[in-house]
Amino acid sequence: MLDFRMETFLTVCEYMNFTHAAEKLNLTQPAVSQHIKHLEEEYDSPLFIREKKKLLLTPAGEILKSALETMRNDQNTIKKRMKESITSKKVLTFGVTMTIGEYSIVPALTKFIQNHSDTNFHIRYGNTKKLLSLLSEGLIDFAIVEGYFKDDYYQTRIFKSEEYIAVASKDHIFKKKIQGVRDLTSECLLIREPGSGTRDILTKTLALKNMSIHNFPHIIEIENIHTLVSLLRHDCGISFLYKAAVEKEIADGTLKQIPLTDFMIMHDFTFLWNKDSIFSEEYENIFQELQKFS
Repeated sequence: MLDFRMETFLTVCEYMNFTHAAEKLNLTQPAVSQHIKHLEEEYDSPLFIREKKKLLLTPAGEILKSALETMRNDQNTIKKRMKESITSKKVLTFGVTMTIGEYSIVPALTKFIQNHSDTNFHIRYGNTKKLLSLLSEGLIDFAIVEGYFKDDYYQTRIFKSEEYIAVASKDHIFKKKIQGVRDLTSECLLIREPGSGTRDILTKTLALKNMSIHNFPHIIEIENIHTLVSLLRHDCGISFLYKAAVEKEIADGTLKQIPLTDFMIMHDFTFLWNKDSIFSEEYENIFQELQKFS
């Protein structure tokens, strides 16, 4: 069980503000400060620094945060496994992003479930940011994500690589001849919400070209992949998506890939869990089995 001062430290990490952490924990701010001071003395290292009125973790603080999140996750898993021992029914809880859950993992997951009739499954959907938060809080065992993250905190395995493309309705008429990405900036852009891996890839790719989504005159932000694809089919704009998400529509001719000379991207779907978890061997075995079926 985590020491109460460690819980205080993780809450400060969550808010990066002593006052807000104190409110969350129903403590006074001096009490929160005292807890942090105790940990700094215990580990003989500063955990936070202030830079231009902003609270930042030190390198030592980053190490402690990663370790404590793993401990909290393992602690929650141990509690869950102890309850499972009473019913003799194992429960596997994991998260997937929308594109992966809807289009990429189903064949492998079907066979995995069929091979594990003694296991109950709880599958959480969310964008990459949300799933990483659930993982750090110990609410899921592992996740398969498409977005960017800090490798330092996780054990990672590449589940598969997918092509990322520009897409439009088959009936879409472009305002100009299209060769490169910049030629699309007169079009309405359909885009996923902040925190989505699908959006992160686009924003980072555009940044390498000294561009951003704000180069597009009209943006429609959508939190649901099915709604986004439906709007594409009805010619409400263009978008950038994993090919796996629109393979059926491209095959039946309702959507078309936009050929671009300067946009050829393959991106990894990553299977990950908290680094140094005591359940690492189990998660590794699950990954190997899922990949064998994919």
